Amino acid sequence: MSERGVTKQREGVVRTNRMAKTVVVELERIILHARYKKYLRRRTKVKAHDERNECQVGDRVVIVECRPLSRQKRWRVSRILNRPAGGEKAASQSAEV
Repeated sequence: MSERGVTKQREGVVRTNRMAKTVVVELERIILHARYKKYLRRRTKVKAHDERNECQVGDRVVIVECRPLSRQKRWRVSRILNRPAGGEKAASQSAEV
């Protein structure tokens, strides 16, 4: 458990925004394999609260830990860092392929 007053922050990419006031954010971390000393990418998907429904698919966002908002939501979108060049249209076309 984290100490009082210290909140976790993570940076990730929005994968879906189909739910009302909720986005699915994919977090990526790099770990070192204990035996083979090879770097591996590990991905985790978390649900985050997006109060104003601003996030679009492909946005890079900062999420912060908060109290449980529902059964699966324990994160809140803090800010949007950047958006993809083509906007939502380019992200949706790549998802359909």
